[in-house]
Amino acid sequence: MIKREVINRGKKLVVVDPRKIELAKYADVFLQIKPGTNVAILNGLMHVILKENLLDAEYVKNRCEGFEELSKVLEKYNPEYVAKICGLDDPSKIVEAARLLAAAKPMALYYCMGITQFKSGVNGVKSCANLQMLLGNLGVAGGGVNPLRGQSNVQGACDMGALNAVYPAYQPVANEDNKKKFAQAWNATAELSLKPGLTIVESLNAAVHGDLKGLYVFGENPVMSDPNQHHVIEALEKLDFVVVQDIVMTETAQYADVVLPGYAFLEKEGSVSNTERRVQLMHRVVKAHENCREDWWILMQIANRMGASWNYNCAEEIFEEVRKVTPSYAGITYARLEKELIQWPCPTVDHPGTQFLHKDKFSRGLGLLSAIEFTPPAEDVDPEYPVILTTGRLLEHFHTGTMTRNSRILNEIVAEGYVEINPNDASNFNIADGETVSVSTRRGSIRIKAKISDRPKDNVVFIPFHFCEAAANKLTIDALDPTCKIPEYKVCACKIEKINA
Repeated sequence: MIKREVINRGKKLVVVDPRKIELAKYADVFLQIKPGTNVAILNGLMHVILKENLLDAEYVKNRCEGFEELSKVLEKYNPEYVAKICGLDDPSKIVEAARLLAAAKPMALYYCMGITQFKSGVNGVKSCANLQMLLGNLGVAGGGVNPLRGQSNVQGACDMGALNAVYPAYQPVANEDNKKKFAQAWNATAELSLKPGLTIVESLNAAVHGDLKGLYVFGENPVMSDPNQHHVIEALEKLDFVVVQDIVMTETAQYADVVLPGYAFLEKEGSVSNTERRVQLMHRVVKAHENCREDWWILMQIANRMGASWNYNCAEEIFEEVRKVTPSYAGITYARLEKELIQWPCPTVDHPGTQFLHKDKFSRGLGLLSAIEFTPPAEDVDPEYPVILTTGRLLEHFHTGTMTRNSRILNEIVAEGYVEINPNDASNFNIADGETVSVSTRRGSIRIKAKISDRPKDNVVFIPFHFCEAAANKLTIDALDPTCKIPEYKVCACKIEKINA
């Protein structure tokens, strides 16, 4: 969609990425920054916007607070200072990008995992919001801070409360009124806790320390998807009991005491919600294997054997309960979804849904401009580990390869992992294209084929994380963002070594 707008409608595009991704070919300005310097480049763009008076002053005055504090922090982030942090050769590119962004009204900002998967991930998102508020691009059609989720129903899962600290619709667990509300809605016989639960990485840490005894892994493959694979496996082996519910025998399922066969997406009924908050129905397309069951049915059977008295007969009945406890979904029904495209919040059945958020005012009142300093990643290069490693996805494969690597065609297109190495670095290490090399970090080491490419910057290598034979997450660091606890997948220090036969 972005390429189509640029090619056919002449829209302007700025791309910021440590790799020369395909989208960079279509960019008016491409800023190839050093991994882990997102906050610095965003501050640099905002510095130029303030210095050249390119901000939407009326919007900032009427709809935001915290401007003075932010402007003080931004003073030192001049293009030369930022270029040095970000590893950019030409500081004028920052000025060019800032002017281009300010001239595009409205301007939409899109980001993927390369903003969030850092120990400064929350600050990266806040910095994106800062930029869009300064330019008056929040609460307007065609603007916004738009996260492109890593999987198809991440938004819906979060909406349903699949997070450690909230009930559905982001209602905090640590709130007495919410506790009473959900205890009543669910006819809870046991006391609901006011204490937020653990995130994935925190759960695995607790398992290693002996504080967590069992784990129910549902549609997830942490052996491949979580950082520091050795630590993940250690945690799974230490647990007393592991249940995995999935559609194939994943790498994680190998460590399970019980594996429960669920339905694949084409076999399911239910709803999904995308990153635009659009709720959409899923209808069963393929008949499931006779020994598999609906995911909700499996969960209900286990719950009832543990003392619950759930009695759902179909996905729609569960959705009706969702509507009662989730204000933003209250007006959405299956009957409406068959005929309409509805985006939450949709509080009543006669409400049309909400195309974009924050139209006239922010949910908190005034938008908060956050004064944020750049902080370096958890691990920097040194003489022993002199190269930066970043990880990510390929077009041909999805996440941990659970499905795509079981597709013969997709697996033939890209059958194995590789490490992308810049030609200059390959020459320095005396590495040829296609040669098997060793990549090591403080967590572990893998053997993997070298792919000589100008996509990564000098002194940066890239490894896709889909391949269990050369698992990138054997190498990644499990440093966490202090607020949301997401791991720093996108940057750590490594060394590349030639393997002598």
